[in-house]
Amino acid sequence: MSHIDAPAPAKPDSEHLPFKRWLAVVAVAVGTFLVVTAEQLPVGLLTSVGGDLGVSEGAAGLMVTVPGLVAAASALLVPVVIGRLDRRVVLLALITLMVAANVLSFLAPNFPILLASRFLVGVSIGGFWALAAGIAVRLVPDGHVPRATSIAFGGATAANVLGVPAGTLIGGLTDWRIAFLTLAGLGLLAVTALFALLPSIPASGSIRLGALFGLFGNPVVRAATMTTFLLVTGHMAAYTFISPILQDVSGISEDLIGPLLLVFGAAGIVGTFAAGAAAGRNVRATIVAVSVALTLVLVLFPLAGATQATGIAFLVLWGLAFGGVPVGVQMWIFKAAPDHAEAATALNTVLFNLAIAVGALLGGLVVDAASTTAVLWLAAIFTALTFLAVRTARRT
Repeated sequence: MSHIDAPAPAKPDSEHLPFKRWLAVVAVAVGTFLVVTAEQLPVGLLTSVGGDLGVSEGAAGLMVTVPGLVAAASALLVPVVIGRLDRRVVLLALITLMVAANVLSFLAPNFPILLASRFLVGVSIGGFWALAAGIAVRLVPDGHVPRATSIAFGGATAANVLGVPAGTLIGGLTDWRIAFLTLAGLGLLAVTALFALLPSIPASGSIRLGALFGLFGNPVVRAATMTTFLLVTGHMAAYTFISPILQDVSGISEDLIGPLLLVFGAAGIVGTFAAGAAAGRNVRATIVAVSVALTLVLVLFPLAGATQATGIAFLVLWGLAFGGVPVGVQMWIFKAAPDHAEAATALNTVLFNLAIAVGALLGGLVVDAASTTAVLWLAAIFTALTFLAVRTARRT
């Protein structure tokens, strides 16, 4: 294997880059797709898991809360703890941990064991996601960095819009345990690809917690990360319970949830590309538009989504709106801190995962104490607060 002791020097865009390096970048993106999918996989399986293991839908939401909290911590700590370890070894260890955790989920005889497996998933998610983009960039010369970065982040974006519906469809066609086992099998393929394609990647430096938190002094980074927290918290408070929402509010059969979440995912991909193009022209206006659209969907869903047709329509609009969140916020952060993109991205990863956990937890409490309608309105409160976060930042 070749060794990369420091980021590659700038080279002309026209220089030939070995195809194996692009395959390595894609393998990193696939790994990111799988670990982020592992985090959110239970979203579409709550009803079947709760029924099988004898827990309420709110309690079953802890399968999302636990890895989200752990991932937020590991995104901070893993880059610090690993010190000078070869990044190739670290990525392989983290994706292998994800595989083992999903096998344990498949075998779990009760809910506490299942939650223990979700804890391990959280460790894998935070560390892998925090390191993946920086590693992908080091695999290519400077002229190819934008494309490599897009591919690396594309894995997480694809997981947010496609991973969950695909897992839900597998669980609906077979059994929720098979969905976890399928993800473990795909993880083994990713381990094999990473082992074969990644060169040795020695640490180029160390990351200190103080440098990460110091970025909060940048008002735009602060506003962008708070925007991430508010939008993702609101989204996950409701989306974690999308299966009971569609059943209770819109009268949609449980058998249709998986296919409809694939529709949601497709809409999310469209929203991602649309928001990416719009953010290139005016990133703040794009984020405001996304937050307005998401808030309106969440407010109107319980009022006008009481039929199957309108419920499906609101689900599509929801996917379009949320698909623009990750790319819009990430572009805002890149513009705000171009010289600290890696640290700012790690900080945003922490807030993203913390928001997943908080949203799922609050949503579970509201679903158990009130109703699925109430959780939609709770979600809308969080997304509406985004306007305050955006207003605190100077124009970029």
